[in-house]
Amino acid sequence: MDFENFYPGSFDQPKGVIKVIGAGSIRVEPDIALINLGVITEDMSLEKAQAENAARSISMLGSLYRLTIPKKDIQTLIYDIQPQYDFVEGRQVFRGYRVTNILTVTIRDKNSVGRVIDTATANGANRVENIRFEAENPSVYYKKALDTAVKDAAAKAREIGYSLGVQINPVPFRVSEITYSPVV
Repeated sequence: MDFENFYPGSFDQPKGVIKVIGAGSIRVEPDIALINLGVITEDMSLEKAQAENAARSISMLGSLYRLTIPKKDIQTLIYDIQPQYDFVEGRQVFRGYRVTNILTVTIRDKNSVGRVIDTATANGANRVENIRFEAENPSVYYKKALDTAVKDAAAKAREIGYSLGVQINPVPFRVSEITYSPVV
């Protein structure tokens, strides 16, 4: 958070500028897990590839519902049909069709991630990817971190003003937000 403050005087012709950067971070315990689960099938016949994919996807979905994962927590991420080719001696040779159905599943009981994966794969899923743990409502924590950064910048500006023996305008001339997400 950049926080610029000026010495007393005209805002049109400021006598000086104090530029400080305030930092604010909040450590949050994730309360949900998100995981991508899917079914990928291949066959020379598009109809057969789609039918097998649909049957396995329905089986996987049923198993997730039996684990009491609500429908609202299961969303389609990708549904894709692609012809597949091999290259033999410089020529393209048709190998069949690939049908992909990937779902994003929100798991509210973080301790059941392994059970969800085991159940889904036992019931048709053959693709498991991108397991992530997150806070369900990150904006609450973001606002707290932003408030902390503003207070940090204001305190720094006041301290610098005190050290220089000048008064600081309590209303900043400009505030710029700079964000980054640290890798944990």
